[in-house]
Amino acid sequence: MTVDELRELIHSGEKMDVEFKKSENGLNKDIYESVCSFNNRNGGHLILGIADTTKEIVGVNPQKVDKILKDFTTSVNNANKINPSMYLVPEVYEIDGKKIIYIWVPEGMQVRRLNGRILDRTYEGDIDITDNAELVYKMYARKQSTYFVNKVYSKLGMEFLDYDVIRRAKKMAVSRVDSHAWENMNEEEILRSSGLILTDPDTGREGITLAAILLFGKDSTIMSVLPQYKTDAIYRVKNMDRYDDREVIITNLIDSYRRLMDFGKKHLNDTFVLDGDQSVSARDKILREVISNILAHRDFANAYTAQFVIEKERVFTKNSNLPHGHGELQLNKFEPFPKNPPISKVFREIGYADELGSGMRNTYKYTKLYSGESPVFVEGEVFEILIPMGHVAGLQTGPEKILEENSKENSKENNKENSKENSKENNKENSKENSKENNNEISGKIIDILQAEPELSIEKIAKRLQVTNGTVRYSIEMLKRTGVLEHIGPTKKGKWVIYHGK
Repeated sequence: MTVDELRELIHSGEKMDVEFKKSENGLNKDIYESVCSFNNRNGGHLILGIADTTKEIVGVNPQKVDKILKDFTTSVNNANKINPSMYLVPEVYEIDGKKIIYIWVPEGMQVRRLNGRILDRTYEGDIDITDNAELVYKMYARKQSTYFVNKVYSKLGMEFLDYDVIRRAKKMAVSRVDSHAWENMNEEEILRSSGLILTDPDTGREGITLAAILLFGKDSTIMSVLPQYKTDAIYRVKNMDRYDDREVIITNLIDSYRRLMDFGKKHLNDTFVLDGDQSVSARDKILREVISNILAHRDFANAYTAQFVIEKERVFTKNSNLPHGHGELQLNKFEPFPKNPPISKVFREIGYADELGSGMRNTYKYTKLYSGESPVFVEGEVFEILIPMGHVAGLQTGPEKILEENSKENSKENNKENSKENSKENNKENSKENSKENNNEISGKIIDILQAEPELSIEKIAKRLQVTNGTVRYSIEMLKRTGVLEHIGPTKKGKWVIYHGK
């Protein structure tokens, strides 16, 4: 810490991780409360010689500095006072001719008590949570060396999982990456390689983890181990008191993702935009990021119901969270940290998510393209994402809009290719091409083509079938909506995945 950095810290005032103590002639009685609460939360800066209300540098009496340092280090090393004891090194600075004592309190790996009491740090200051069982439980959960989703259920065998979901995840992973490690693995080997089968350190018995159950468990299994688990999808545009459409999802995370994506696609406009020289669905990109976040990064120990809400001019999500800070996150200052690593790993393998920290960047990028506005991320006990809709909120949505755009595209091409005397015949042909019967035929041909060449672009498929790009785009959109087809990976180098039996 330099003098200039210390000045800036003082100038910014007290906050979640900064505390001032006047301590002119001795240590304030509550100084150890701040030490304990900082250590139990995210760490913090403790500065002696500053008036907390005015930020005035009053300084520590130079004749008392040595005694204050000695008293402080003795007390924090006394297990009868702070348990477990601590080793902290105060530093003495001189600012404007006055002595300042600076103490950095790191985040601890264990829960610490002050005189037998547990303290936590909030924006309101240091609070005693000893008698609040829920807050104490959350603190211990946050401090434990393992993750809640790594809890082992040694009495539950593989038969409590849905093998079809595991096989579907395997197919998705293999289709994305050539010679994927899962390609020649069976269901149990996939779980072991993903850290979803572990040994319970207390009993020494092996079993599937909570993460395995959440990802691949049968619905009855999930409800038996985590009865509070559910995700609430709400569409609220006309009926603001309740909702216009709602879906309560209590199935595994793999199928939850698909159902939430379908819910979002059902109710949100899809405006294709240019990402560089490629046309992309900004809506689908945004949905992918926010949905993977509420599924993979929530605090499953908390009974709070995750929410995915679509309103007239905004989309927002809320999920329980183990925060490492509080307040609105800034893209240029954001430092990601893993919350449920085994779940995130599987999501990355199957293309539901990318590397840690990319979700926030991608959401910013595609929200700008989608609505011209910026998303908002708020860190707290509940993690919130807000996506402003802006001008896209008033656009027509659903397959009717796609049909309208296709009709315009077909009409434009036909006007160029055909004379006025043939217009009636061409219009009849266009109508036939967009009919349900013809669309089913084209969809079947698209599936046949993509089974052989899953990397083909919409433009190349249209050229091969000798139809318009809009016709192919419409057919693919219908296949995606029914869960038959999905595009995995980046726009240029991705692949189409076909799900049979849908």
